[in-house]
Amino acid sequence: MDYLERFQAMIDAYNAEEFFQQLVAFAQSLNAEEQRAVGEQLDEEELALFDLLTKPRIEMSDADRNKVKSTARELLPTLKAEKLVLDWRKRQQARADVRVTIEKLLDQGLPRAYTPELFEQKTTAVFQHVYDAYYGAGRSVYAAAA
Repeated sequence: MDYLERFQAMIDAYNAEEFFQQLVAFAQSLNAEEQRAVGEQLDEEELALFDLLTKPRIEMSDADRNKVKSTARELLPTLKAEKLVLDWRKRQQARADVRVTIEKLLDQGLPRAYTPELFEQKTTAVFQHVYDAYYGAGRSVYAAAA
C-alpha cells in the first residue's frame, strides 16, 4: 500500500510540473494585449469597452474599477440579445434604441467618478464603437477576426 501511495505522489508531482510548464508556455505565447485581457479577466470585446470607459485614466477605487468591468461584461450580451438585430444601423429607431440601452446600462453601472460631462463622452464613445464594430445578427469585426 505504501508503494502505491508513493507512486501516486510521484505521478501527481510529475503532472503538476507538466501543467506548470504548459502554463508558462501559454503565458509566453500571449501578446501584451492578450496578457492584459487575461489579467483584467475580460475577453477582447469586453476589454475594448473597458478601455473606452477608463481611458484616459480616471481616478477611482478598486471597487469602482470592478463596477466598470462588470458593466463592460454586461453591456454586450444585453445588446447582442436584444438590440443588435439585422440592419439595426440602417433604421433610426433601432439606433436610438441601442443608444438608450447603452445610456441606461452605463447609468446603472458606472460609479460616481463619472461626472455628467464624462458620462456623456463615454456614452457617445461606446455607442460609436458599437456602431462601428457590430453589424447585427451576430456579425461583428470580432467575429470576422476569429
